[in-house]
Amino acid sequence: MGRLVRKTPGERKKTAAAARRPTREELQAAYGKRVRDVLGPDLKVLFVGINPSLYTAAVGHHFGRPGNRFWPALHRAGITARRLQAGEQQALLDRGYGITNLVARATARADELSRRDLVAGGRRLVQKVRRYRPRVVAFLGITAYRGAFDRPRAKIGPASEAIAGAEVWVLPNPSGLNAHYQLDDFAALFKKLDRAAEARAG
Repeated sequence: MGRLVRKTPGERKKTAAAARRPTREELQAAYGKRVRDVLGPDLKVLFVGINPSLYTAAVGHHFGRPGNRFWPALHRAGITARRLQAGEQQALLDRGYGITNLVARATARADELSRRDLVAGGRRLVQKVRRYRPRVVAFLGITAYRGAFDRPRAKIGPASEAIAGAEVWVLPNPSGLNAHYQLDDFAALFKKLDRAAEARAG
């Protein structure tokens, strides 16, 4: 595993600011905003969210809502040495992981996105995969994956199709609203994903 670097005073300040809950006005102003991708060349895994929530867009970091299971599941799976906060998202690059979204603009709910939005986002994602060449692309939301790539029978786990040479995994949405999966379920899936990415390197 890669090394987690210590945070500078400036980084600690940003993390503390991200931990502050946005106001109602800030959430309303977050409609349509984007969150910068966490991307680099030759990643082990590129996580693909559906689109930013208003909370995430307001704080400016992926999976920013405190109840989201993404960050604690990474730690429980052994992918990170400690539980990262959303404001530390750039530290994932040191471990070979990146984050992007199918649709860049923030909405209050994912069901506000049309199928056309998802299909267009899928096309943009293919271009990113061709450019950055991750080993594995992991979708965090099975319904969005099905809609974006016309795979109505897709199931949780590794998919039979590839994207621009990258292996595809389909995982559940880690939002706290997804009651079908618990933290341990996400951790187990992330651990399998990590092993698959390591095996692909070999």
